[in-house]
Amino acid sequence: MSEIEKSFSTEKYVVTHPVQQEQDGWRLDQFVHKCMPTLSREYLKKKIEKGEVEIHGRKPPHKPSVKVHYGEKVTITTHNDGMIEDEYWHGVPVPRDQKPGIVFEDEELLVINKPPFMITHPAGKNLFYCATVFFETIYKKTIHSIHRIDRETSGLLLLGKNPKVSQRVSLLFEEDKVRKCYFFIAHKKPGALHFPFTAKQRMDREEGKIPRGMMSVWSEDSEFGKESETYFELLLEKDNYVLAMAFPLTGRQHQIRVHASENGYPLLGEKLYNGDPGVFMRFKDHLATPEDHDLLEIPRHALHATALRLTYPKDKMTNFIAPLPEDLALWLKAKLNLEREEVESLIKAKVEQFLA
Repeated sequence: MSEIEKSFSTEKYVVTHPVQQEQDGWRLDQFVHKCMPTLSREYLKKKIEKGEVEIHGRKPPHKPSVKVHYGEKVTITTHNDGMIEDEYWHGVPVPRDQKPGIVFEDEELLVINKPPFMITHPAGKNLFYCATVFFETIYKKTIHSIHRIDRETSGLLLLGKNPKVSQRVSLLFEEDKVRKCYFFIAHKKPGALHFPFTAKQRMDREEGKIPRGMMSVWSEDSEFGKESETYFELLLEKDNYVLAMAFPLTGRQHQIRVHASENGYPLLGEKLYNGDPGVFMRFKDHLATPEDHDLLEIPRHALHATALRLTYPKDKMTNFIAPLPEDLALWLKAKLNLEREEVESLIKAKVEQFLA
């Protein structure tokens, strides 16, 4: 659906949509749901009744059943009340780091240590807790996303301050000229492969797959799926948990999580690839059981984008490294009695070896 105007801040999102010819005569609530399909009809109905949806030329609040007509404009305002973006753990909102750490910054590029649950840029119901929105509010200009990491994944994220640098650095990712290192914590299942190993299961999305967004997996020699490759090395094994490093050699979505799980190491906090994808749906619908919480142990998958190596600026090869996030450091201390400094020292040694 075409947008003719939108504005973001950390407090408010305003978007204006034109009514297309084929939408002439639609109910207002039907039209608004088409504009914001990831939000529930009940939530959108309340927005209309509160006057947060305005048909230009008509005085709000409108009734959800009022008809829109071709050529009209509809403005939808969403305030940051926290409700649509909160993550819950045992029925309580998960605390969030409101300010991402800055690893590197110059006049063109931002390298940040993205907190868990922060999305790269506005999408779906995630409109405010976004890296681009955070820095656009500070700099009063458009901030460009160069690449993405999963919403729950913490760690290094590159943002461009202008289109030119964004295109130049994005091209490095597209041409596989960026080396990436991830730290993760996983359960060790019976029959798991021994470290080090390289996973090559093929993967892709399948139409109609539930939950939507979950990757399907095929064997390395299958004709289905897309070629994928991840190299894994062990840092430490303790009490049937492993701390390990993943070095993706291709860039499929969910690649590390899928390859780890398929080879006997489902990530701590993994909602999708733990053998029961229904866990993801129950958390999504706020219906998670005590058993679901016991299975996951923590509110998000334990994956951290630790290091990147790329050519920046111009012809200089640069390594960027992000420290461990607070939530994983706290779990390591409480569950395995491991100090942050000890784990970061192990990570640093592997990163330096891989990026040498």
